[in-house]
Order: sequence, then C-alpha cells, then structure tokens
Amino acid sequence: MRGFVSFVSSGPGDPELLTLKAVERLGKADVVLYDDLASGAILDRARKGATLVSVGKRAGRPSARQEHVNRLLVDYALTGAAVVRLKSGDAGVFGRLEEECDALRTAEIGYEIIPGVTSACAAAAISLIPLTRRHTARRLQFITGADVKGELPDDLNFAALADPYAVTAVYMGKRTFPQLAARLIAQGLSGETPALLAESVGHDDQRLVRTTVAKLAEQLAQESVTATAMILYGALADETP
Repeated sequence: MRGFVSFVSSGPGDPELLTLKAVERLGKADVVLYDDLASGAILDRARKGATLVSVGKRAGRPSARQEHVNRLLVDYALTGAAVVRLKSGDAGVFGRLEEECDALRTAEIGYEIIPGVTSACAAAAISLIPLTRRHTARRLQFITGADVKGELPDDLNFAALADPYAVTAVYMGKRTFPQLAARLIAQGLSGETPALLAESVGHDDQRLVRTTVAKLAEQLAQESVTATAMILYGALADETP
C-alpha cells in the first residue's frame, strides 16, 4: 500500500499567500514534513491530528540531512499516508526538490508539485515595485549566492550577472554578497546600481532596505548574518508612493 506526496509551496511565510490548493492539501494531510521557514502560522492550516515533522535546513545551524528527509518521505508514504512536504517559497526554486522527487520515483510513490510565491516575487511586491520593466529590465535572473559549503559559487556567469539591463534575484546570498559585489564591479557593473535587501519577507520582523550594490556590500560585510534575506539588484523601478 502506497500513499501519495504533495510538495506544497508555502510562499515567503505569510499564510495569506498560500494557494487554495496548498490549503486544501494541508487540510487533508496525515503527515506534514516542513521546512523551518514554512512553519509558524502556516502549520495552523494543517489537519488537526496530523503528524508534524520538522526537517528544515538553515545555514550554520544543525539541520536534517537530505538523505534523512528523503527516507522519511518514502517511509511515511509507504504506510499509505497522505504526505505533505511543505517547502518555503516555491518548491522548485533552490529547494532541493529534485532529490526528493528522485527518491519517490525510485520507490514508485506518486507525487504532485504545487507551486507558490517565490521570495523574489514577494520581495518586489512588498516593496511596491515590478520585477521587470519595459525597455530597461527585460531580463530576470535567479541565482543562488551559496554553494553546498556556503561559499559563493565560482562557476556563476559573472558577465551576465553584471548586465545593467537585467534584474537579478540572489537567494541565500547575504553572507557572500560582498564577494559577489566585488566580482560584479570588476566586470563593469556600477557600484551605484540600485539594490534591495528584503529580510524575513512575509514575517513580523520584515525589513526592507533600498540602497546600492556598493553600499549594500559594505553594510553586509559589517553585519552578522541571522535573518534570511532576498537581494535584488539591477534596473529596479523607483519605489511607488
């Protein structure tokens, strides 16, 4: 007897940004395996009596190993349970979704993927700006600012990332942004390029900082990294009044 796994995208943390399908799946789940950033009020939507299991990963903190998460998904599904794997943001954006899907396919367990609001979109919306702009920002690129060791990936296309006519969203890049900024400026990007730091998007302690690439790099070089953050830079629109 095999159950079924629903990969549910929780968005940036605001339960009002959950999709109707996400709420419906949470309300019927027997088991919910959730990320740290997909907890809090969002778990209130889970069915009363559902088994809730934290499997979150946070940089610099003790975290569940990916192999353990994969095993839990398979083991719970093999009991015949309706399993929700609750992932922060959009499940398919820098969320290690592929490894978990591979484990389910190997075990011949059915699954679905329910999309959600990724933090780049949420950060722009909360800042009252669009992610793209006619004539000046026709291209949007998402990158991760950290490799498996937490360092700036060395194989990024820095020339493309220094394109002043693009908007770039940097996930998990708060710690490495000073290094990234130095590489971008060396590639010709102006240090005065607009930048946005959006911390804890969708949570009560949310913080938005409108600045420049150079100033943000200097600021983050002096700060300790605690809150999660999304960084946008490039041809950003002015904040709407």
